[in-house]
Amino acid sequence: MKIVVAISGASGANLGLKALELLPDNIQKHLVISKNAKVVLKYENHITLHYDKDIASSLASGSFGVDAMMIIPCSMNTLAKISCGIADNLTTRAAAVMLKENKKLLLAPREMPFSAISLENMHKLSKLGVIIAPPVLAYYSQQTTLKQMEDFMIGKWFDMLGIENDLYKRWDENE
Repeated sequence: MKIVVAISGASGANLGLKALELLPDNIQKHLVISKNAKVVLKYENHITLHYDKDIASSLASGSFGVDAMMIIPCSMNTLAKISCGIADNLTTRAAAVMLKENKKLLLAPREMPFSAISLENMHKLSKLGVIIAPPVLAYYSQQTTLKQMEDFMIGKWFDMLGIENDLYKRWDENE
């Protein structure tokens, strides 16, 4: 399986990095970072870094065969561009490829409250099969630390993409 993790915007960028880190080793990982993310990273050898300005990257082609893409966090600017079909950087181009190839695309919008325009863009993308999954907590899994809260959100995102994980305590009606 090939997964793209794109980090758009600075707020919440650590969630994108953590999601990348927690992906199982048997998944081929590709990372796209926007210039606005401005995060200093140390990369492991099994991560392929792509620059957001490089729209000639392999990720910009459907024939490369990416299985899924996560944009964590997803700025409202990036969400709006994807919704309108604007593919002016590698993140938005790779998202356009996911849409045209009917592949899984997950967006984790990070701003709140959502404006009517943002909600309209999310609705439009949702109708196209895009998974709209803001970083939202659930309290049944009884998170008590920031790490547990992040693991819960990332585990839910992985669930939506069909990636097995044990990052959070699942619902158990017998407890």
